[in-house]
Amino acid sequence: MPVNVRDRSATFRALHVRGAPLIMPNPWDIGSARILEGVGFKALATTSSGFALTLGRQDYRVTRDEAIAHARGIAEAVSVPVAADLENGFGPRPEDAAQTIRCAAEVGLAGGSIEDATGDPEAPIFELPAATERVAAAVEAARGSGTGFVLTARAEAYLHRQGDLDQIIERLKAFEAAGADVLYAPGLPDFDAVRRVCNAISKPVNVLTIGPLARSGAAEIAAAGASRISVGGRLAFAAYGMLTGAAAMLENGSFEVLAKHRTGASTIARFLTD
Repeated sequence: MPVNVRDRSATFRALHVRGAPLIMPNPWDIGSARILEGVGFKALATTSSGFALTLGRQDYRVTRDEAIAHARGIAEAVSVPVAADLENGFGPRPEDAAQTIRCAAEVGLAGGSIEDATGDPEAPIFELPAATERVAAAVEAARGSGTGFVLTARAEAYLHRQGDLDQIIERLKAFEAAGADVLYAPGLPDFDAVRRVCNAISKPVNVLTIGPLARSGAAEIAAAGASRISVGGRLAFAAYGMLTGAAAMLENGSFEVLAKHRTGASTIARFLTD
């Protein structure tokens, strides 16, 4: 379907409301995107780990071209805004981040995220000056696109067991000053951390529902100040995880795994096209 990216970007931006967060699930292919749109979600975001799973790969094992083509396919298949998980911009230089954002804006995406992870297990997080320079380059590319592209800057230290909350907040404040539209620190451990982050910066904050936060409701996350809630690759891994239960079909001839999941083809078909 034709994508009016300016309208979608404006809609996406307006959906970020502190205390009334956008719940944004992460489809891993066109079918899951159409189903999630069909059940009523107002915006979607790709997931790098979920997409890699569809290719039989680990996370961070896809190329920029593959990720952009994947996100484009989802954006063209639905009518709601789509943002993309763009990892670290697919390269260490500020220009790598900028080029990734330019590519994303060109294919109809309403937004996307750039993270400060290096991909190097020995030094997993970019030093703050380099990380901020990369965000600034991405911001410039987003604004230069003329589409209203909503740029999310991610501080990944918690996922890599690097630094404490004060350092995370320092990074998010630097990314905010560099012009990021949304700030995101995946792995925040509790509601106190969410509140501290949301109170430290003026831009919208995305919260990932993992750990203790996954056992809470949206109302509690909203009360902590979030403007957006995402689930990362968890929906994809839950769906694919069902397949591991199929081993019982070989081991003991049991089809119980199928009885547990009774959503039929006719139910799903209403979300799909001919």
